[in-house]
Amino acid sequence: MKHRIVVLGAGYAGAYVAGTLARRLSPANTEITVVNAVPDFVQRMRLHQLAAGQDIEAPKLADVFAGTGIRLRVARVTAVDPERQVVAVADAAGGVGELGYDTLLYALGSHGADHTVPGAAEHAFDVAARPSALSLREGLDSLGRRGEGGRVVVVGDGLTGIETATEIAESRPGLSVALVARGELGARLSAGARSHLRRACDRLGISVLEHTSVEAVEATRVLCADGTALTSDATVWTAGFAVNPIAAAGGLEVTENGQIVVDRIMRSVSHPNIYAVGDSAYAIGDNGRPLPMSCASAGYTGRQAVEAIVGGLTGRKIANTKLVYTYNHISLGRRDGILQMVDDEGRAKPTYMGGRKPARIKAGILKMSLWATLHPTFGMPRRKHRLAAAPNATAAETAAQPVTHATI
Repeated sequence: MKHRIVVLGAGYAGAYVAGTLARRLSPANTEITVVNAVPDFVQRMRLHQLAAGQDIEAPKLADVFAGTGIRLRVARVTAVDPERQVVAVADAAGGVGELGYDTLLYALGSHGADHTVPGAAEHAFDVAARPSALSLREGLDSLGRRGEGGRVVVVGDGLTGIETATEIAESRPGLSVALVARGELGARLSAGARSHLRRACDRLGISVLEHTSVEAVEATRVLCADGTALTSDATVWTAGFAVNPIAAAGGLEVTENGQIVVDRIMRSVSHPNIYAVGDSAYAIGDNGRPLPMSCASAGYTGRQAVEAIVGGLTGRKIANTKLVYTYNHISLGRRDGILQMVDDEGRAKPTYMGGRKPARIKAGILKMSLWATLHPTFGMPRRKHRLAAAPNATAAETAAQPVTHATI
């Protein structure tokens, strides 16, 4: 019986791992299944551009994985049962079922944080998923059709908030954009980079409110802790992200925020046949600090997981790949950006690059990431690695029978 590898999530990390495993492992005794809630590959790093009104490609995963041997299940993951080694899934039509696995790769990523601020969930947009980014885009389009301008308030001054505010201000100059920062704008940047960011906000006409906390969001206002009420025709919430609670509910060892605790090779410390990558993983980098939620971390953890899975299944030595965090790359619209170097403690170095060059570099990185995702079989070897020994049947294989409802 073939060794069943199930990959949960087909974002940057999940799609990369699935495609690379398909390149390196023989289909003679392995099968790879990818489960994703939507049929498209979502360029999450560009959702703020989509929301601002730009055309951002969303390739069909069926096309991405065509010819790779990867099986695609378009379904939402509802539960993971590590004891039975099964994953429960449900599709958009209401069909449910279970998938058995021998090796599980957990790459469900993160989403907009559950809002504890009253009204944020009901009245604010976010750019953490394609549907919500498209909803924001429709809202901004509606403001533009009114012909009398409008006010957009972006809450949160992390990288996502900065990129969203600057992208909207540049793409839609008829709108007034405000950015609400809990502390100093760009506090994690060097002095030079902070100055560059402020100049960019001034150039784009963005009003910045620093040291401001939001207490509530209403349909047409953002209420601040100091009593200030900001008029808002469209509020964008970028103040934090959270991971799916499925891992915690399944009994895996997780952090307080729900990330799966992994060892140096991305293996769950509580369930060694489960690997986690990207935002879902609590991984310690080579500097001894947790890797941040970022696309770069998705790439590094994904590469390490591939080495671990291939090495473990084929009896080869498992190589330790780099797990580093060396810079923050921030776009400030299409023609400006900041590349901020950081030290081993994750603190900003005095060195930074600002202007068109970092903007072009980041655009190139995004283009390269998409190309690599769309060509998972590029460089496919003539001889793929077979498993060191034929996998033995497990109790999970006999337990993972379809449920009585319609299967997917």
